[in-house]
Amino acid sequence: MKTRFNTYDIVCVVTELQKLIGLRVNNIYDIDNKTYLIRLQRNEEKFVLLLESGNRIHTTNFEWPKNIAPSGFSMKMRKHLKNKRLESLRQLGMDRIIDLQFGSSEAAYHIILELYDRGNIVLTDYEYTILNVLRPHTEGDKVKFAVREKYPQDRARENKTISKEEVVNIFENAKNGDQLKKVLVPNLEYGPAVIEHVLLKQGFTNATRIGKSFNIQEDIDKVMAALTEAERIFQLAKQNHEKGYIIQKKEERASETAEEFYSNQEFHPILFEQHSSMPHKEFANFNEAVDEFFSSLESQKLELKAVQQEREAMKKLENVRKDHDQRLEALEKTQNVDKQKAELITRNQELVDKAILAIQTILANQVSWEDISDMVKDAAAKGDPVAKHIKQLKLEINHISLYLTDPYAEPQDSDESSDENQLPPMVVDVDLALSAFANARKYYDLKRSAAKKQQKTIESQTKALKSAERKTKQTLKEVQTITNINKARKTYWFEKFFWFVSSENYLVIGGRDQQQNELIVKRYMKPTDVYVHADIHGASSVVIKNPSGQPVPPKTLNEAGTMAICYSVAWEAKVVTNAYWVWGDQVSKTAPTGEYLTTGSFMIRGEEKLPTAVASNFGLEDGCVERHLGERKVLTATEEDALSLADSSQSKEEVELEILDESDEDNLKEETNTEELKSSENIPETTQVEGDDDDSSDSDAGPKFPDTHIKIQHVGGTKINILTKPSTKIEENKNEDDVIYLGDGKPVVLKPSQKSRRNKSKEEIKQQSQSKRGQKSKLKKIKEKYKDQDEEERQLRMEILQSSGTGKETKKSKKNKDSHGKDRKTEIKLPKPFFVKERPEDGAEDDEANVQVDVDMIDALTGIPTAEDELLFAVPVIAPYNTLSNYKFKVKLTPGTGKRGKAARTAVAMFLKDRTITQREKDVLKAVKDEQLARNLPGKVKLSAPKLQTLKK
Repeated sequence: MKTRFNTYDIVCVVTELQKLIGLRVNNIYDIDNKTYLIRLQRNEEKFVLLLESGNRIHTTNFEWPKNIAPSGFSMKMRKHLKNKRLESLRQLGMDRIIDLQFGSSEAAYHIILELYDRGNIVLTDYEYTILNVLRPHTEGDKVKFAVREKYPQDRARENKTISKEEVVNIFENAKNGDQLKKVLVPNLEYGPAVIEHVLLKQGFTNATRIGKSFNIQEDIDKVMAALTEAERIFQLAKQNHEKGYIIQKKEERASETAEEFYSNQEFHPILFEQHSSMPHKEFANFNEAVDEFFSSLESQKLELKAVQQEREAMKKLENVRKDHDQRLEALEKTQNVDKQKAELITRNQELVDKAILAIQTILANQVSWEDISDMVKDAAAKGDPVAKHIKQLKLEINHISLYLTDPYAEPQDSDESSDENQLPPMVVDVDLALSAFANARKYYDLKRSAAKKQQKTIESQTKALKSAERKTKQTLKEVQTITNINKARKTYWFEKFFWFVSSENYLVIGGRDQQQNELIVKRYMKPTDVYVHADIHGASSVVIKNPSGQPVPPKTLNEAGTMAICYSVAWEAKVVTNAYWVWGDQVSKTAPTGEYLTTGSFMIRGEEKLPTAVASNFGLEDGCVERHLGERKVLTATEEDALSLADSSQSKEEVELEILDESDEDNLKEETNTEELKSSENIPETTQVEGDDDDSSDSDAGPKFPDTHIKIQHVGGTKINILTKPSTKIEENKNEDDVIYLGDGKPVVLKPSQKSRRNKSKEEIKQQSQSKRGQKSKLKKIKEKYKDQDEEERQLRMEILQSSGTGKETKKSKKNKDSHGKDRKTEIKLPKPFFVKERPEDGAEDDEANVQVDVDMIDALTGIPTAEDELLFAVPVIAPYNTLSNYKFKVKLTPGTGKRGKAARTAVAMFLKDRTITQREKDVLKAVKDEQLARNLPGKVKLSAPKLQTLKK
């Protein structure tokens, strides 16, 4: 497969790229350490020029994945080339070197691209002094490619016309038998494709060889005519734009149902003679052909891999068939040989008995084995009729080998067919412990045994072949399905980070390292987004994308805080720490002293204090998205009550219980008492608001409705401390009928099954609450604490916590409705920005469009697929366990000793064993690559799930 430009390709592409002259450099990016993108623009004209060291240069319309953080070489080019105009683009001589000049006179800079050998990209100033070089090295003893060295402009080979005498000299120096094309290619600048093309035009095939089918004196004129044609092709390419062609090869598919697949082999500016009979695709220009060729390499690799897997599956099936055939053939041959040996012994019974008796007699006289061998040889030499038939003594196994012939065979002419009953002579092993008749019977028994094996093999062959064919068909089907899934798989922009979608449909992203932390804050975080960080050095910077700009609900803040803690050293250390959150405009790269902070470090003004599982999201077809809208939304208190009542009766076997020990409870009480003491001592500066909210814990120990204390201090900036502690205050639903009022005020009539589950759950809650120790004293404390609280104060506190409480409209709330019917709820004022957040000058516009459609993209992902959904692919996600509580496929992760890769594979294996899984869900789960499964795991883990040990066994 062709993967790099030759000289003729460079001539053609340079001619086409002249249209870029006059465009200014908008920005520069790097795809990898060898491939760079230069974005050029003039008014409405926009082009992206791709440079790959050693391989290619062309414009591209394909969206290439850029590196997360620009490399040092990219930054250097940005510094010198940004906003410069492309003044010239030329090929140096006839060599594979291209010089791009940006800017003019003393402000000019050059990018020199080398497309031969290992390749190189060199950045120089107007005097060709090297400012940066992609691959520093030394050529010979003098020429150095390093910073501050001069780039040698005269190193390129010039185009020169070769004379007839020089061509004759080339042929005379060649060896007899050398291929004509291979002799000319290294001595000319036209390239192998052009030379082969012009030689074929003159009647010279690839089989033409010097001194055999080629005569120098007779054929030199044809060769010169071919070289003249090659020169004409080059001159035309320098003046006119050529079309583009991709030469293809039809791949033989093992599966008859699979579509025909043509793999791309080569790209060329013209359709050469040697490719005219091959399948090919034509393009308007050479740039388009090259762009299509390289942009489709990845999908082509998937198809080629599928073709290879199909071939291997069919090869296994063929091997099974061959193995059975070979077994049957061997058993048939064994039967024939054993039968012939038995008949030979029978027909030579007297001779065999005499040989056995002679050897037994000598052995009875206690003669050594070496002497016996010598005696047999001497007797055979003297013409003994018995001894001359003994070919070998195998006394260690009590056998002798006799050369036996058919005594009843009649001599026949060579041209006549032999008698079927005539036995061929052969060496037969005879057991000395048996008579001739017994030896013959032994061979007959072996023949019958082989016949039985043959019959069993024939009987099992049908079943084995059918089983192998069924497995092969299933393999072919899976290969094709997985290939189609991988082709349809969308790579979302946020997958390069740690990420998950919160239970309230907020996209949460986190950096994998310092560079990604820097990138998230600079490029992806907006002032309305929320920045979350664990209270530990070196943790991931977590950002909650908040397109609406409204306050982010506490549940999502809690989940993001859990993520920040898990993606830190706290996971490996198995410790729990706090997490903090601030608004996006409270994050800065500048310290109070004016010092610029290092990569991944930020200055935070003000902070709010905050108190995991692997699953699979499924990509939905556009028509199925509407069915899953509202799966992840902000739930009110009553909605959560209804969900918890329904869920409590459905799942009685918990995956894993989170239990606090006595020390944890003491610390929690001590921390709470300290905060209460501080708030009571500092009444003028502190406003305390207390309210009830539901805990989203998944424990079966009993319902928990934590009292949340919000402490607001006005010291240099707003500081909100959110602390949670267990509470046993149970709020019964005020309506005892079959209607539940949700947070939006809409009544929902429960079905009989839901009603029975609710009543059953209430009875269980009541029994559990009565049986818990210390419950009465806690209820007494709560009653004493909230004895002066009225309904209005409670409602205000619930609104501060963004919960609608009971969900019913009070008389006062009805009065507060404005003329348009909207509620006048208490607003929580956002902190005012301390500064304008820094924005990068480069690259921001690339991702703006992607970031703007966050909600649209995550709405197309669901963790609760239905049978009616058309699933496109699966996306593994790591998130707090409460976030994934309603997902169909999930397994709990805790810090442990298991390796990430093995844990991820075990999780998928558990998903595939699910009884409710559909075939399409199996297919998309199998298509997920191992590296995608394990890359987001926080470290060494332990899996927790029902019947997990049974699965491992």
